[in-house]
Amino acid sequence: MMTPPSGISLPFAARITGTGAAHPEGVLTNDDLSQRIETNDEWIRERTGIRERRISKPGLESEYNSSLGTRAALKALEMAGKNPEDIDAILVATCTPDTLIPSTACWIQQKLGAHRAWAMDINAACSGFVYAVSVANQYISTGLYKTVLVIGSETLSSFTNWNDRGSCILFGDGAGAAVIEQVPSNSPRRILSTHMKSDGRLWDLFHIVSGGSRQETTPEMHLSALDKMQMKGPEIFKVAVKTLAEFAVEALQANGLSAGQLDWAIPHQANLRIIEAVARRLDLPMEKVIVNIERYGNTSSATVPTAFDEAVRDGRIREGQTVLFDVFGAGLTYGSALIRW
Repeated sequence: MMTPPSGISLPFAARITGTGAAHPEGVLTNDDLSQRIETNDEWIRERTGIRERRISKPGLESEYNSSLGTRAALKALEMAGKNPEDIDAILVATCTPDTLIPSTACWIQQKLGAHRAWAMDINAACSGFVYAVSVANQYISTGLYKTVLVIGSETLSSFTNWNDRGSCILFGDGAGAAVIEQVPSNSPRRILSTHMKSDGRLWDLFHIVSGGSRQETTPEMHLSALDKMQMKGPEIFKVAVKTLAEFAVEALQANGLSAGQLDWAIPHQANLRIIEAVARRLDLPMEKVIVNIERYGNTSSATVPTAFDEAVRDGRIREGQTVLFDVFGAGLTYGSALIRW
């Protein structure tokens, strides 16, 4: 749990003051997919809740990972009333970087013109945004920084095996961002707590075989799609339901709250059936769960911030409301964060 030990108070708190989101223009519907692989709209919707997803056009600079992240960041900065030169640090959660070197965060820093900020990537797969929020919370609460830009940005289509109907139906591209600022420690509107865990023993449930220094991508590897995402769907489903429920409870208990006192929950948008199963375990009505997977699919680290931005902008999330972020991802990684907007 990333909250100070009992008896230790930090001089400041951190608050999300601005949100933003961006998606590619291209829409890939279930019917479109049925022209490529053996599937259909009904089969996909029944198993995942997804109707369509956004897909970046290969080679189009305006739809690079860093470009989507930059667009989302500019919207978040505008909402927060901040300029790029106000940013102290840029944390980009991504597992689909523009380049291995330099980091996507540095590409975004350059595109924003945020020359004061230092920048780094965080790869916790689908948990990345919550991990980055937790890091920003610590930097700000200790007084080291005043303004941190956190982005979850992915172009998963570049790493999807489009011949694997069990996985290609799930993924889409997009980016979400949040400006996090320093506020007084007793501010009612703040990040209340963050919670994280990893279990590397379960690495094989979701991974990419080649592309790192451990195994280069040879022509043979590419032809076998070993440079694309490999997943064990049924095993992931079981682990995801269990851990999402556990981390939701952990965040609530840390703040002396019950699920009934939540205004909203924003879980990782991996599969609607997972989301519904977790809501049942928590006895949380789906009316309190923010879901946009039907239009965007699973965008990994971008799912929570894009859904959050959408609900803030359309007025569902209002000032003073309590919101739960709840995530899991490859690694395996898990996390939750409780905020008061």
